[in-house]
Amino acid sequence: MANNKTFKPYVPSDKVVPEFTVTSVILGILLAVVFGGANAYLGLRVGMTVSASIPAAVVSMGIIRKILKKDSILENNMVQTIGSAGESLAAGAIFTLPALFMWAAEDSSIAAPHLLEIATITICGGLLGVLFMVPLRTALIVEEHGVLPFPEGTACAEVLLAGESGGSKSKIVFSGLGIAAIYKFIADGLCLFPSEVVWEVKPLKGAGFGIDVLPALAGVGYICGIQISGYMFSGAILAWFVLMPLIALFGADAMVAPSDKIISAMSPDAIWSSYIRYIGAGAVAAGGIISLLKTLPVIVKTFSKAIQGFGHKESESLRTNKDLPMPVVLGGVLAIAIIIWIMPSVPISLLGALIIVIFGFFFATVSSRMVGLVGSSNNPVSGMAIATLLIATALLKATGTTGYTGMASAICIGTVICIVAAMAGDTSQDLKTGYIVGATPMRQQIGELIGAVVSGLAIGGIMYLLNTAWGYSSTELPAPQASLMKLVVEGVMGGSLPWGLVLSGVGVAVAIEILGLPILPIAIGLYLPIYLSTPIFAGGVIRWFFENKKKNSSGSENKDTIENGVLYSSGLIAGEGLVGILLAVLAIIPFKDGSFADFINLGGILGNTGGIIFFILLLATLVYFSLHKDKAAS
Repeated sequence: MANNKTFKPYVPSDKVVPEFTVTSVILGILLAVVFGGANAYLGLRVGMTVSASIPAAVVSMGIIRKILKKDSILENNMVQTIGSAGESLAAGAIFTLPALFMWAAEDSSIAAPHLLEIATITICGGLLGVLFMVPLRTALIVEEHGVLPFPEGTACAEVLLAGESGGSKSKIVFSGLGIAAIYKFIADGLCLFPSEVVWEVKPLKGAGFGIDVLPALAGVGYICGIQISGYMFSGAILAWFVLMPLIALFGADAMVAPSDKIISAMSPDAIWSSYIRYIGAGAVAAGGIISLLKTLPVIVKTFSKAIQGFGHKESESLRTNKDLPMPVVLGGVLAIAIIIWIMPSVPISLLGALIIVIFGFFFATVSSRMVGLVGSSNNPVSGMAIATLLIATALLKATGTTGYTGMASAICIGTVICIVAAMAGDTSQDLKTGYIVGATPMRQQIGELIGAVVSGLAIGGIMYLLNTAWGYSSTELPAPQASLMKLVVEGVMGGSLPWGLVLSGVGVAVAIEILGLPILPIAIGLYLPIYLSTPIFAGGVIRWFFENKKKNSSGSENKDTIENGVLYSSGLIAGEGLVGILLAVLAIIPFKDGSFADFINLGGILGNTGGIIFFILLLATLVYFSLHKDKAAS
């Protein structure tokens, strides 16, 4: 176990090297927008995002070292610090805000949120997440160095310290980005083949199977690994091959609410939409809350240490120990709370602002410690958002703020809290990376604030664009997390939920917990259509194969292969996300009797078979770029 008293960073505290430069800030801002947009698209499709820290660091090294011919590890660290902020803010925004667009689509009397409202909410949440983390840095990053592993922050530091190979490895990221971009344009732009291949399993009434033959999903599966992707796929199997056939068998010719159709006449998709998604919503909600409750000992311990060490200064004269001044932090929090309260474009009252400050610091503390233990991927941000929504909606209803006004206010409060939790977790990981490489904490914190502002300005435009092109809760953009939050708020405010189905999902979650299995990935697999879980599982299987194949004597072969595959997968996700946004632009450009997207649509002339063949070729590129590590590193 390392000790913070004897730990020496890579760049000594008494050495000053380029760090917060024009190059690092501009490049970080560009990557924040790129990875933020790509993750927003990914999250709206499958309900999860992926960390941008490592791919941002690799791309940064490729540009700064190879193109600009500069050699500064702290500049690269600043780029990934700013760049990763976009992904975190996007995650918090797309998990909640689309609910406002869905309500506007359902009721013509309700106006969709405008750009100023979205920008204000997201920027305030992002800034609060960073500021709340500042007083926690010494307790979590310094004093518990060697105790809290911070897996992603430590991994990112290792990538930065690798140094010499960084520029070459960036080629793998860009290769994945380019291949995914071309593939996505062929699949969903030219529509040479359907990107969603679905079959109805005739011998088993109500069952169905399918696969989204797209690059980002395979990339997500590879990054998550066989366990997480396998749990998701098992949840999908439970839904599509157990629960749905049982509903079809016992429902027969009956008409069961909330559907107004006879079950025997319903397709597997219709059964999933009418019944399974409510069961899945109950499972996801219960899983999030159970995960949160299990962290209570961690919460108490972290709060205790934070209070004991609040304002504690240790050798602040050292560059590597300088944080943002506490008066700036407290003044910033107060100013943001007032802005949230008085801004006419934001439907949050004084009570809502108080809820945000209290729950915001609470969940920022929880999130920061959770990512230190298990990493950002397993951080129960959605559980924190659901808990906040339940309490906020109940309080608003009790104080007379009901109907759409109350629901919109609850969603906005939940959005800020969700972004606070996501940004605090990202900030803690980045500060851990900086602690190892010898960065200046205050400069990193300023970089995070810049990333939050830029990403907040960009995310509103991206969300409007995607909603205009396809609409949320559509096949192209199911927005699963936001749909879940919408159901939770509606259920508490109006009692409109089919509680029998929701509570059945809660029972499933409890059973999974008793079995000792992770609830959230299984519940998400239960909640999402099977054709999203299948390609994720395919990516996980490929990684599993590489992890279990015979190692060389040093054991480094597998590590290099996995690392290359993760970098290539990150490129796949970014490439599909960027072209997805481009296609959204084409979908709203009028051309002849439709849009430009309609004009270039070839109508899936290759059919399902063509889609499967292209997807197999895509998986082959993932295998290729993982195995050809020596050429990539040369």
